[in-house]
Amino acid sequence: MIKKIFFTLAVLFTSGVLMSVSAKTIISKGEQVVNLGIGLGSYYGGNGYSSSIPPISASYEKGVVDGLLGGKASIGVGGYLGYTANKWESTYINDIWGYKYSYLILGARGVFHYQLVKKLDTYAGLLLGYNVVSSKFYGDDDIAPYVGGASSASGIGYSAFLGARYKFNKKIGAYAELGYGISALELGVSIRL
Repeated sequence: MIKKIFFTLAVLFTSGVLMSVSAKTIISKGEQVVNLGIGLGSYYGGNGYSSSIPPISASYEKGVVDGLLGGKASIGVGGYLGYTANKWESTYINDIWGYKYSYLILGARGVFHYQLVKKLDTYAGLLLGYNVVSSKFYGDDDIAPYVGGASSASGIGYSAFLGARYKFNKKIGAYAELGYGISALELGVSIRL
C-alpha cells in the first residue's frame, strides 16, 4: 500500500510540471514554517506490539533560496523531531513480562519545493539525523536472565520524504508527508511564522 502511495505521489510530482499555476504558495526565502503532526503506520513495532504513545513529530523549516525554475520552486532547510513509544508483552507460567521501547529521531532536513497546484505547496526532501532507541524489561525478575534485560540501539538515521501543505490562510494550513521518519504517514497542522 505504501509503495502505491509513493508511486502515485511521484507521478503527481513529475506530471505536475505540465500544469499551470496561478498563485504562489511555496516557501519563500526567509519564510519560516513549523509543522506539528501525528503519525500513522509506525515503522517501530510489529506483530504483538501495542502503542503507548503514537508517533508524534515537529519540524521547522526556513526558506533559503527561492525563484528557481521560473519562480515555481524553492529550497528550505530545517530540523525534525519525532517520538513514539510502544511495548511488547508475553506470559510465561502465569507471569507477565515484556519490553517497553522508545524511539526519538532528531535530525536536519533539506527540502525542495515545486508548486504543482494552486494553494498547495508540494515538496520532496531528505533527512539526516540520529535515532535514539531504548528498551526496558518489565515483569518478574526470575524471568529476566532467560529473556534478556534492557538495551539500546541508537545510531545515524536517514529518510527521504514527499509532502504537501495546503494553506487555509496566510498563517495556518494542513500538511501530509510520506516517508521513512517516525511513521510512514504524518498528518498535521502547518504554521507559518
